[in-house]
Amino acid sequence: MARILIVDDSPTEMHVLKTMLEKNGHQTLGASNAEEGIAKSKSEKPDLILMDVVMPGTNGFQATRQLTKDPETASIPVIIVTTKDQETDKVWGLRQGAKDYLTKPVDESALIVKVKAAMGG
Repeated sequence: MARILIVDDSPTEMHVLKTMLEKNGHQTLGASNAEEGIAKSKSEKPDLILMDVVMPGTNGFQATRQLTKDPETASIPVIIVTTKDQETDKVWGLRQGAKDYLTKPVDESALIVKVKAAMGG
């Protein structure tokens, strides 16, 4: 299936997402902050990125914008996965270049549907 990079500063959230994805046949990579996520996106070229928003340093909105504007990583779809559930946050996230937006706690079936859709499947 797909190689998916999970960018989240919470080890618990990272574990939950990793478990859901791997159970559905995907490979996962992890990054605990946006800077590491951007670096891994360039070095590993994952098929998809799941991006948290609230992290120390660069936030997920800024990281998503950097990734989608950089020719090296622009073709990698980003799905924002966050506790920020306001419509304005969702609109802003999509405006930064994210393909989709999921709120935590993540529903496994919704996650898998969105992952497939973001990758054109």
